[in-house]
Amino acid sequence: MVDNAQRETEVTAIAGMWWLWLVTGILWVVIALVILQFDSMSVAAVGVLVGVMLVVAGAQYIFTGIFVEGWKWLWFLFGGLFIVAGVVAMAYPTRTFTAIADVLGFLFALIALVWIVEAFVTRDGNPLWWLSLVAGILMLLIAFWAGGQFFFTKAYTLLAFAGVWALMRGIVDIVGAFQVRSLGKIAAG
Repeated sequence: MVDNAQRETEVTAIAGMWWLWLVTGILWVVIALVILQFDSMSVAAVGVLVGVMLVVAGAQYIFTGIFVEGWKWLWFLFGGLFIVAGVVAMAYPTRTFTAIADVLGFLFALIALVWIVEAFVTRDGNPLWWLSLVAGILMLLIAFWAGGQFFFTKAYTLLAFAGVWALMRGIVDIVGAFQVRSLGKIAAG
C-alpha cells in the first residue's frame, strides 16, 4: 500500500509537468486553426494532419495510462488503436481523407465513445470530468448528423469537424493542465 507522503510526492511530481498538458492543448488549438483554413484542394494535407492528430492523441492516452492507478489497459488500448490508425493515415493521406469522409459518422461515434468512457473513468477525483462527457455527447450527436450526409458534403464536413475535434481536445487539455497544476499546489500545500 502507498503511504500519503509517497502519494503526495508522486502527485507533486506529476503536477510539475502540468505545462505538458498546456502545450499539447495549445498545439491542438493550432492544429484546429490550420485545419479550418483548408479547402478542398488540401485533401492530402488534411489526411496527414488527421494521422498526426491520431498519433498525438494515442501518445496522450498511453502517457496517461502510465500514471493512472486503474483501467490502465483501457488507456493503453485506446492509445494503441489511435497510433496505428494515425500511422496508416499518414502513409496514405489521400486515401485516408476519402475513407474517413466515407465513414465519417462512424469515426465520430468512435471518438465520442472514447471521450465518454474517458469521462467516467476519470470521474473520481476529477471535478471537471463532465467536460469530457459533454464533449463526447456533442460528438455523438455530430456523428449521427454526419452519417446521413452525401460524400461531397461529408468531405467538407470532415474538414470542419476535424478542426472542431482538435479544438475540443485542445480545450479539454488546457483545462486539464490547470487542474493538474492546482492538484500539485494542494499536495504541496
